[in-house]
Amino acid sequence: MPDESSKRPWEERLHEAGSHIEEDLRRVIAYINDEVVPEVRRNGSEALRAAATELHKLAERIDSRRASAPPRPPKDVPKP
Repeated sequence: MPDESSKRPWEERLHEAGSHIEEDLRRVIAYINDEVVPEVRRNGSEALRAAATELHKLAERIDSRRASAPPRPPKDVPKP
């Protein structure tokens, strides 16, 4: 079992590493909040609008194909 003097340097190094990690995390969080989130908010609405436009076009193509195709008889109805 290590004595108390051999634990101290290890504990100090661990505490120092933890402090550096905490500071790095604070910087990452600040960067995300200050740079990433506003950019996503700006571009997110544009991406949703573009997706909505494409979905609208797809719905129109489906509707036009359905209107031009002859109706199919139901599969579950027996023929007389």
